Amino acid sequence: MNRSLVAIRSMRLAATSAAAFAVLGLGLPAQAQDTNSRLNKVEAEVRALQRKVFPGGDGKFFEPEIKPATPTPTPVPGQPASTPVSDMLLRIDAVEGQLRQLTSQVEQNTNRINQLEARLAAGAPAAPVPGALPPATSQPQPLPASPVSGPTPAPAPVAATPRPAAPSNSRIEAVRAIVKPQTGDAADDEYSYGFRLWEAKFYPEAQQQLKLYLEKYPKHSRSSWGRNLLGRAYLDDGNALEAAKWFVQNYQTDKRGDRAPDSLLYLAVSMKQLKDSKRACIALAEFSETYAAEAAGRLKGTYDATRSGLKCA
Repeated sequence: MNRSLVAIRSMRLAATSAAAFAVLGLGLPAQAQDTNSRLNKVEAEVRALQRKVFPGGDGKFFEPEIKPATPTPTPVPGQPASTPVSDMLLRIDAVEGQLRQLTSQVEQNTNRINQLEARLAAGAPAAPVPGALPPATSQPQPLPASPVSGPTPAPAPVAATPRPAAPSNSRIEAVRAIVKPQTGDAADDEYSYGFRLWEAKFYPEAQQQLKLYLEKYPKHSRSSWGRNLLGRAYLDDGNALEAAKWFVQNYQTDKRGDRAPDSLLYLAVSMKQLKDSKRACIALAEFSETYAAEAAGRLKGTYDATRSGLKCA
């Protein structure tokens, strides 16, 4: 706190000196033989004071010590030459303008100093003074102590993403027992093999097989069946969110597809499982409007079961 008070009082002294120099510069006796030399002195003192009040200042407050030479203007014929008195008046005007800037800045600094002194007297930490440098120190500052007593705990290890368990030998043998059809229609055989895996409740294997089928034969006549069945494989495997993505994709890809009605209805089933009643009701309403025949016929049981428990308008 003592260092802060010393720094503040030094700034106050510099600010007070500005006003004193202003009075001194403007109150010099106007003696013709030394007016110019005294004005030079005042200008030098003002520049020195500006550097003290404005450390690191720029051309806004005072001129640099070294600047490019200004060519002497050639007097225009018929125009009276500049006299030493007129030169001094111009210089005095410049000095007065600089003093006005100094006075304004001194008043601002004085107000800040008063606020800092009040905070220091009250024991509060002082805010940094603009332009002030931190006190020099030869020792590195210690790190702040941990708010928890005792040794600093080691960082917790990052949990690795668990890998899916490898299928057991018995499951591998059971999957191998599912025979892949060999009808001569490669695309239909790929779909049928995915259906057989899903029917046997090997859902991860069915997902992999149906994705392979859709990648190899995206335009096949049973692609609507494949996308819908892939959604069913995820839904039956407990992944309603991933299932919903495939149901939406199948419905939007071809609303007249063979399994587009099923996908829209099972989208409502997925939303119901995700506790999203609003979207479930929207899907049900669109299903009953777009596929009224299926809602009253082939898919009526699933439609009624899905509506049960929902408060749809």
